[in-house]
Amino acid sequence: MTVCTGNICRSPMAEVVLRDRFEAAGLGDRVVVDSSGISDEEHGRPVDRRARASLVAHGYPSGDGHRARQVRASDLPARDLVLAMTSQHARALRRLAGSTGAEHVVMYRAFDPAAPVVAPGQPEHVLDVDDPWYGGPEDFETCLAEVEAAADGVVAHVRAALAARDATPAG
Repeated sequence: MTVCTGNICRSPMAEVVLRDRFEAAGLGDRVVVDSSGISDEEHGRPVDRRARASLVAHGYPSGDGHRARQVRASDLPARDLVLAMTSQHARALRRLAGSTGAEHVVMYRAFDPAAPVVAPGQPEHVLDVDDPWYGGPEDFETCLAEVEAAADGVVAHVRAALAARDATPAG
């Protein structure tokens, strides 16, 4: 699950890109990708038109059919990986998850090999994906570039987790 503020820009863009990358990696039938927002202020709204335009311009599906929704505590135990777009989102998600499940909350850009490395306990804000909402088309292009830069790292992480799960004897 990818998570941003209102679930109309960053997290649905990441959802679309990750679905595309998982399909290309042959994992589309094994991985479910969805998105949500910390806030309910955009509940029911579609992907922002500027985010949609940026996705389509880069050959991705537009995200038609998406409707913004707020993350619920009950969503978190069912997710193996919860990808926060900012450190503020990560803190809110960890509070919502409580003592069980907070370890599944990871900064999305932590999977970008060119992003700064953040040591445990250090401030994560250097990994924030900037909110394009208040900007112009170039801000949505920057957001998409940041999302794409981390996507292959997310796929590699999930591929390794699936391989480890497959190698573990049932029992």
